[in-house]
Amino acid sequence: MKLFKPFAAIAGVGILVSVLLGACVHKEIPYPELEAKYAYPSSRYIELEPGLRVHYTDDGPASAPPIVMVHGFAASTHAWRPWTDRLSGDFRMISLDLPGHGLTRTPDDYRTSTEKNAAIVKKLIAELGLRDVVLAGNSMGGAVAWTYALTYPDDLDALILVNAAGWPEQTKGSGEPPMVFGLLSSPLGRALLKSIDPRLLANGGLKAAYLDETMVDKALIDRYSELALAEGHRDVLLTGRSAPSQTVIPETFRSIRTPTLVMAGEQDKVIPVAQQRGFAGAIPGAELIVYPNGGHVPMEQLPDMTAKDLKSFLDRLKR
Repeated sequence: MKLFKPFAAIAGVGILVSVLLGACVHKEIPYPELEAKYAYPSSRYIELEPGLRVHYTDDGPASAPPIVMVHGFAASTHAWRPWTDRLSGDFRMISLDLPGHGLTRTPDDYRTSTEKNAAIVKKLIAELGLRDVVLAGNSMGGAVAWTYALTYPDDLDALILVNAAGWPEQTKGSGEPPMVFGLLSSPLGRALLKSIDPRLLANGGLKAAYLDETMVDKALIDRYSELALAEGHRDVLLTGRSAPSQTVIPETFRSIRTPTLVMAGEQDKVIPVAQQRGFAGAIPGAELIVYPNGGHVPMEQLPDMTAKDLKSFLDRLKR
């Protein structure tokens, strides 16, 4: 399953050489330094497997209905803070950093995949003793979320897909996706990504994802770039397998029986909105909300609107 077409320019030796010559190789950043800067008061840590120390945040009343949130590629728990700030009065808002992301530590030679990430979410839910869970995922985290719904069909009260990755058919987007995805599509590109300063790609990639360029300030670029340099993160990110181990076709999603809300930004430059329409059409009874001015991360770009729509959807399920 390939979500993005390789860019022809990436194969050009001249471009690669010029990038390499201009790149500033950065050393990895120790976790204590990153935790001091980027952890929240609600940050918690749990060892779910030997050497796998997962960072998650836990906000809101412990007795409230839980919403578990899974971020996208290169993101972290911070992506869900706008929803947490708006909904933690009514829900228990839990967000985790997947392996290779944020403040989660992994053992040496750790290899990740969509299925393994879904299993990690499962372990966290079990360790916290959560029941009647709402599972939300954005982008890569959306693929983790629908994989969870297919693998553990009796676990969830609701499934929320926010510009989810993983639709098995190619569709034309509203613009070129960020260069990082083209680099990820080739072995040479992945080797290059491991050696260069993440800031060289962060600015353009984040502007494409957020759509509103005023949101892409120094603090945001610093956070993405510095967390990408956490010890071991690049090894995990660049050796992981995003494609599912089994073939996925549109009909695969018809077996999802969890009440589902699909949220999509019309202007998403990373994953075409047509793919979100595909999810909504394939999952029985799924609701679709398309935000005309939304980009790839509408929960951050349009937090008031998306949080209100999520709460309305969950309130309707109770009736």
